[in-house]
Amino acid sequence: IIETPKYPGHIKAGRICYISEYKYRSELQRCDSPTKLPVYPFNSHTSLNYEIDLNIMTALSAEEAELLLALPEDAERLKWFREGAALQTARGLTKGTPVIVQDGGQDLRGIIRYIGRLTKPKYPYSLSGTFFGIELQGADKGKGNTNGSFQHETFFSCSKDCGIFAPFSRVRPVVPSSLSPSVPEPSHHPQPQTEELNVGDRVTYFISNTCRHGMVLGLEEEDGKHFVRISTEEERGVSDGTFKDKRIFTCPSKRALFVKKLETVPPITTEQVNQILIGRMKGIQGHCNSCYMDAALFLFSCSSVLDSMLFKSTAPRDTPIQNTLLHDIVNPLRKGFVEGRHIMKLRQQLQKHGYSHSFTTDEKPEEFLIVIMHHILALDPLLKVQDSYCYQIFLDQNHSLVLPTVQQLLEHSFHSSGLKLAEVPSCLILQMPRFGKKFKMFEKIVPSLELDVTDLLSEPQQCVLCGHLAEEQCADCFKDPLFSQTGFKVFCKECSFKVHSHPQRRSHQPDALDVPKGYLDHGKSHTQMTRDKLELFAVLCIETSHYVSFIKYGPNSEDWIFFDSMADRQEIDGFNIPEVQNCPEVGMYLEMSPAELANQVPRDMKGVAKRLFCDAYMYLYQSTSMCLYR
Repeated sequence: IIETPKYPGHIKAGRICYISEYKYRSELQRCDSPTKLPVYPFNSHTSLNYEIDLNIMTALSAEEAELLLALPEDAERLKWFREGAALQTARGLTKGTPVIVQDGGQDLRGIIRYIGRLTKPKYPYSLSGTFFGIELQGADKGKGNTNGSFQHETFFSCSKDCGIFAPFSRVRPVVPSSLSPSVPEPSHHPQPQTEELNVGDRVTYFISNTCRHGMVLGLEEEDGKHFVRISTEEERGVSDGTFKDKRIFTCPSKRALFVKKLETVPPITTEQVNQILIGRMKGIQGHCNSCYMDAALFLFSCSSVLDSMLFKSTAPRDTPIQNTLLHDIVNPLRKGFVEGRHIMKLRQQLQKHGYSHSFTTDEKPEEFLIVIMHHILALDPLLKVQDSYCYQIFLDQNHSLVLPTVQQLLEHSFHSSGLKLAEVPSCLILQMPRFGKKFKMFEKIVPSLELDVTDLLSEPQQCVLCGHLAEEQCADCFKDPLFSQTGFKVFCKECSFKVHSHPQRRSHQPDALDVPKGYLDHGKSHTQMTRDKLELFAVLCIETSHYVSFIKYGPNSEDWIFFDSMADRQEIDGFNIPEVQNCPEVGMYLEMSPAELANQVPRDMKGVAKRLFCDAYMYLYQSTSMCLYR
């Protein structure tokens, strides 16, 4: 109902009503052009129907009605129905979509895990509200109010307080072109803001103080002035919702456009892994020493952090390679299985285009990924510090590490090289310190499930002792375990003076940090700086020239799977038999103390855990917040 009827008085604009199809047809047979319809208002305390004027009602699809029924107030429903764009956007949202959800005045980042009802329809109604179940990501984890359950029924699974159920009005897809999802409040004389816009961005703009919505088609400059071409909701379409004489939906004339849908399969979720991936003839089928490529491509199974390479605009000569990667490999992998012939097709395409003379025996996973990301798709480097796509860890000869964690290896490498990160990477690919395929520097390496990169950034840091703004860094204190086993040793001036007053540290030579003046002026107020952390999502291992993958697919310690594209060398029509298996034993070893883990004899370790701890070749970390924008 779009206007409040004169009768009955308790029914307001924004109320959703329904009439059965049988009753509706009967009314049309009784009167060719009825002016009123007997409808049942939802959420009414009576089961009576009411005669409502047709001219103050508009038709809704069942999908639209259920989205609006999730809103508790009539006035709120009417507002969002008239706004229109958000409702139509919500109809296109799917599971796995990165979104921003508003909760308690905050914009929280998350991923849609559930779309549907939370309660069953109450008699005599056949519909109930559609809600979005969202798993919060990155720094916003723990800011929710559910683990995926509502009224003792589980709709999806996540850690405690890492989930939110919300109506569509509080959910919007992430805008990939800007790191800030917020939209500034319009002024009466808004100034053009084009520096952060890109073609394809959804925008809200104002004409004569009227709020409108559209999509950026182009950015232009003329006589020093900037212009944004926007596709509006004006009558620029070609249809009223009809396609090839078939009605798909209903809208005013020339307000609809039909475009080809991009066919993509979202990553396999934690809940789907056992059903879709586990077993023989799962994952990617190996063939002719393809294991280095199979192990690298398996990274796409449960993570979207590298998905930007699937949709990046590329040169026409390389488009077939990108299409093979998306349609023949990644999409089938996320359904459970990729035939070996598709990998061979990709290898032949790479060889044909001159990216490698063979791609059969000598290549490594990092070389394959670099060819795809850099030479073919021209992606921005993942690691701005060296304009590179992966980082090789190097250690000086004076290190004292025996059973190192990945955190310690990275910090020691950055320390010895004098490096800093320019920004938090969306994906950090780390190559372990080893020489060739045989010599390893460490018998075991302990995976760091979280990688704290705060101290590796070229940004203001906290004093490791008091938490105030750090102004000095001491290289001599770096290896001193008195403060902590990890982290660069940075201090405020007061703490640095105290630390270096000790006789054992008077010879140290602290260096001044480059701190912006604005921070120095307010240094004492910066006691709660956010820690920037990356999550481990995959490990590639090598043993006797054979590559395999480990994937951390869920939040629990036992949520690990192991993939071998040539688990059984018995061939089927010339191809090997791949296998994906659960390996919860990895979590058991990760919970051990360093002393316990050091005493483990590799050959006696349970399951495939030995290969993860002893044969690690490459660790891959993702930023669950930054990857939403890349």
